[in-house]
Amino acid sequence: MNQNQQDLYQFTVGLGDDALVLSHRLSEWCSNGPYLEEDIALSNVALDYLGRARLFYQYAVEIEGANKTEDDIAYLRDERQYTNLLIHELPINDFAFTMVRQFYVDVFYVFYLEALTASTDARVAAIASKALKESRYHLKRSEPWIIQLSQGTQESRRRVLDAVEELENFVGELFVMSEWEQRLATQNIAVDRQQVKSSWDEYVQRIFKQSDITINPSVLQIRGGREGVHTEHLGHLLCELQYVQRAYPGLNW
Repeated sequence: MNQNQQDLYQFTVGLGDDALVLSHRLSEWCSNGPYLEEDIALSNVALDYLGRARLFYQYAVEIEGANKTEDDIAYLRDERQYTNLLIHELPINDFAFTMVRQFYVDVFYVFYLEALTASTDARVAAIASKALKESRYHLKRSEPWIIQLSQGTQESRRRVLDAVEELENFVGELFVMSEWEQRLATQNIAVDRQQVKSSWDEYVQRIFKQSDITINPSVLQIRGGREGVHTEHLGHLLCELQYVQRAYPGLNW
């Protein structure tokens, strides 16, 4: 692959990794949701992210042209080869933590994917267009939960505040540009993440303000996901995610 192809490959794999890892996290709520409708809803959101991961991985293997499949990318790489941003791999913790994390990423993806639909790469733009419709729906779900939990009981509010404090360390990485993204952005293939940062800050702060909760503007605290440096949690997640494929090689999605 030439440099441009290598950049595009890393770009699509990274976005695929983000979606796959978060999909697996959300799937952990299956049969564990607070009530049946929410259990089903979270499982459906997980499936949306799984489908998004497949689209990015399928494009990545076409770019690489090495006779690989999407399964090879998803199941046959080690922890340091994954390039998902760290916020996606954090454990689900309690329901409030999951919904605050989901609200954060939903707001980000609505702004980010909207910009990415203008990509000069037709395939990237098409995937972004499909994913944007899903993310808009996801945000319609997560936003009311923030208000409900923040204005609910003292316990639910405390859990929201705990989630906000913990996630403050990880949200800044959403706006970090990798070297290959920077190069692709000059060709209008990728999006400058800094361009959506102010919109994200404004939106998130406005929603939390309704519950008298102050959210600090996003600041980079912890990073490393795009470089393959992860939290301790990803290795455990991959043990579950990859078990069947590694135990019975050659299976297909």
